[in-house]
Amino acid sequence: MTSPQQITVSTLIDAPLETVWTCWTEPEHIQQWNAASPDWHTPHATNDLRVGGTYLARMEA
Repeated sequence: MTSPQQITVSTLIDAPLETVWTCWTEPEHIQQWNAASPDWHTPHATNDLRVGGTYLARMEA
């Protein structure tokens, strides 16, 4: 078994914090921006942001 690895991504977004948080965390918004390329889409997204919660965003071509 390999040991867990960590990836950190950092960026600056010129928008109000509340707007960014909403778009980053609400499934209906995740479906709008989560795509590998223009011919992909995300028909389903769910999450539970509590500690130990879950995150799922299914992409399809």
